[in-house]
Amino acid sequence: MTTPARAAICRGNKEPFSIEDVELDELRPDELLVRVVACGVCHTDMAVRDEQLPVPHPVVLGHEGAGIVEAVGSEVTVAKPGDRVVMSFNSCGSCPSCEIDAPTYCYNFFPHNWSGTRADGSPVMFKDGAPMNANFFGQSSFATHAIAHEANTVKVPDSAANIPLEQIAPIGCGLMTGAGAVLRSMDVRKGMPIAVFGTGTVGMAAIMAAKIVGANPIIAVDINDERLALAKELGATHTINARGKVVEQIQELVPQGLGYAFDTTGINTVIQDAWSLLAPKGICGIVGASPPEDMLTFNETAFMGGGRTVKGILGGDSDVGPFLCELLDYHVKGQFPFEKLIGYFDFDQINEAIHASEDGSVVKPVLRISAE
Repeated sequence: MTTPARAAICRGNKEPFSIEDVELDELRPDELLVRVVACGVCHTDMAVRDEQLPVPHPVVLGHEGAGIVEAVGSEVTVAKPGDRVVMSFNSCGSCPSCEIDAPTYCYNFFPHNWSGTRADGSPVMFKDGAPMNANFFGQSSFATHAIAHEANTVKVPDSAANIPLEQIAPIGCGLMTGAGAVLRSMDVRKGMPIAVFGTGTVGMAAIMAAKIVGANPIIAVDINDERLALAKELGATHTINARGKVVEQIQELVPQGLGYAFDTTGINTVIQDAWSLLAPKGICGIVGASPPEDMLTFNETAFMGGGRTVKGILGGDSDVGPFLCELLDYHVKGQFPFEKLIGYFDFDQINEAIHASEDGSVVKPVLRISAE
């Protein structure tokens, strides 16, 4: 039996998202039907809108969803009807990366997240009886209901029972990526210096995580002074406006070099400057989406002789369930106050929410889709 729903359809960047009637397919054994309460708006949604990623159009996007489980397939063990859940990216569970709990690097990431269908090619959504591209990051949660999967659904722990789902929703991508980059991918050490380039959701999450582990100093770099002020509130010990002499100012603060540099901008010249500031054994982590033609240039002698690392990072090396619960625990304790990044919009204001994200007036827009 199919499920009627309302979904925001993306048809590219020449027209706004349009909320229309759709139907969701019957559940497979490993799938869950989730009534979406809220969903964060992420830069990746806009990258797909702008055809920077190979996701077919028209499509229903949204990949930071949270909601209430309404039904489950026969093989689902992660949640039951009535449970509060948060959704993240999907993975195959059986490739060499998934076998070592590294699903962000799933060998089969594309068919499970970006193909517009299930990995076997079958649709999860229909419009006017015809298949509709969906299953984005295994959820497509710019909708009143979503089909999620055993691998990408996390039951909200009882410790976070008093936190509204509309506040929890964005933890499944940008927040997870930034915090995971610090806590997992780069494994930032207490007392070591880190510079974070870009103070959007991912950068802010990294700054909060750097404070959790006791990095020092924590340097935030951006061109937006309001964001830099918020970064200072969230844990940055120093802020630098990127319109000035960034390299010189960081060298003055940490003449021995950075232990860690974390780029969220995707600008190759920024990444190269960040790498040039690394101390011996320093790590430069990269999460920003760069144009496909961009290249990076490093000095081989300094790279090899200093034992430096350039590390691509996806999803903060998260294993989804355990890490999202860890972040929620930090949040409950007041150590990961990401609610300070959020601005709320009703579902029918999705285009206003996207504009607020793009013009920088809201760090993390969240759509309120239904009442909890």
